[in-house]
Amino acid sequence: MFDNEGIETEIIHIGHKDIRGCLACMSCKKGYGKCVIEDIVNEIAPKFEECDGLIVGTPVYFGSANSTVISFLTRLFYSTSIDKTMKVGASVVVARRGGISSTYDEINKFFAISGMPIASTQYWNAIHGRKQGEALEDEEGLQTMRVLVRNMTFFLKCIHDGKEKYGLPEKEEFKRTNFIR
Repeated sequence: MFDNEGIETEIIHIGHKDIRGCLACMSCKKGYGKCVIEDIVNEIAPKFEECDGLIVGTPVYFGSANSTVISFLTRLFYSTSIDKTMKVGASVVVARRGGISSTYDEINKFFAISGMPIASTQYWNAIHGRKQGEALEDEEGLQTMRVLVRNMTFFLKCIHDGKEKYGLPEKEEFKRTNFIR
């Protein structure tokens, strides 16, 4: 559907990859410039820098996102020093039944903490199905996906035009404050 709008897309499957979680070693921030764990995260980082938007899809497992997806996102978002401001983010969640809203929130937090606008629809970006092909029977879910594509396309085009006309919003130096003093 994005192709009809002139937007280039690429699908990257990571759920079957061996991706370990962040070690909090801080090497990515101390001159190494990337994650010290050599896997698909460092391979995808340049694509993340170049893209204007990111859709993350995940099944719901025990009321949460796929753990490989979370490990991937944690390391990708933290280890990259790229400016993520105004890259459009969207989560797509599929479940047999429950856990959709918590998983939707879980993925969207990566976008929100990075200054990325979040593309939404008429409801949570979710579709129901357990077995292969069952999601195609979820008419409301399919409509939600179509609306998401249209909304994300609009967002991408508006931000592209806005950057050319106005530039990006002014940034302030980040002030880190601990809650315990």
